[in-house]
Amino acid sequence: MATSQKPACDVKDLNLAGKGKTRIEWACQWMPVLNLIRKRFAAERPLEGVRISACLHVTTETANLAITLRDGGAQVVVCASNPLSTQDDVAASLVQDFQVPVFAIKGEDKDTYYAHIASALDHKPQITMDDGADLVTAILSKRQDLVPGVLGGTEETTTGVIRLRSMAKNGVLKYPIIAVNDADTKHLFDNRYGTGQSTVDGILRATNLLFAGLHVVVCGYGYCGRGVTMRAKGMGAHVAVTETNPTRAIEAVMDGFAVMPMAEAAKWGDVFVTVTGNKSVIRGEHFRLMKDGAVVANSGHFNVELDLPAIEAMSVSKRQTREFVDEYTLPDKRKIYVLGEGRLINLVAAEGHPAVVMDMSFANQALCAEHLVKHAAELAPKVYSVPAEIDQNVARLKLDAMGVAIDKLTPEQEEYLASWSEGT
Repeated sequence: MATSQKPACDVKDLNLAGKGKTRIEWACQWMPVLNLIRKRFAAERPLEGVRISACLHVTTETANLAITLRDGGAQVVVCASNPLSTQDDVAASLVQDFQVPVFAIKGEDKDTYYAHIASALDHKPQITMDDGADLVTAILSKRQDLVPGVLGGTEETTTGVIRLRSMAKNGVLKYPIIAVNDADTKHLFDNRYGTGQSTVDGILRATNLLFAGLHVVVCGYGYCGRGVTMRAKGMGAHVAVTETNPTRAIEAVMDGFAVMPMAEAAKWGDVFVTVTGNKSVIRGEHFRLMKDGAVVANSGHFNVELDLPAIEAMSVSKRQTREFVDEYTLPDKRKIYVLGEGRLINLVAAEGHPAVVMDMSFANQALCAEHLVKHAAELAPKVYSVPAEIDQNVARLKLDAMGVAIDKLTPEQEEYLASWSEGT
């Protein structure tokens, strides 16, 4: 229940709260699994008194996760995991209507971004929720005094999991992390269907292009890349994939896509989308080969997937031609358009993933927070998979919400699968 007392915050404008609340409520009705968890949390209060700092994209879906955690008894603070992904009206509503402290402003500069992370860490979290591992990184590099009080954390995205596994391998990770990204009910749906639809949505909102007939180059054929290629092909585009992983490259070929090196794709493409989780995927030598009017976007977590300093250095002029569209003019008068400053185009220019798919991702987040409260003392400072029972429970709840029934194994089938003696 909202109260008259406003928590500490740094948001753009609290007067935007009314619009934000309506949008949060719209998303809520498309998140039935999280709603079921919220009702149970409100009754059982499994997170009573637990301090949670969440560094996530501040969207309507994230708001519903924060409210669920709050209703479970947690003391939640939210900051942004990307300078351009915050929905300012949602941030305002979380503060004004739901008494959740938020430190996030769309378009904040680098210093403000890290100041907001510092504010979230001043909460002295017992659980961290990351989308890109910036909270964990800040704790380990600048706030090691907080480590003894941290039970564990969760990680939402592929890029963050890569960073965290590197920390664990090098012995610097100091508390357990559950890789929510790797849950089947997350990456098979959020990464593929969510990223696929929202990335194309962001490009279209920013440019008003017609995809039909265009040459679209998708850099990376992980689950996010699969989603983008699927949606681009469905809209009539000719799609090519670039990859460094030979197995994924074969899969892309067998899925019907052209596969080629980036040096070749740079000359072929009209629209480029990076979704690799790596850096410098499109570099200066690639920009030099692109057609006049090429459009370049990123849907990987960090803007380092595009070598922006390279195109800045090689351009004779730069101007903004539309919101979130920067036009770079090269010495030979060719123009290249970079969308959203190279940041997540699906959140910069659109609204991120649809609520119906984030429902499963954030259900995993909520249940993993509960799991950490119960079991953190048993866990070493490593990166863990989402427990199978949580993953399966989220899938069952989602099917129930969709009105879909499935079969159950008979006792005979269970025995057959568990035995080795019965053959042909």
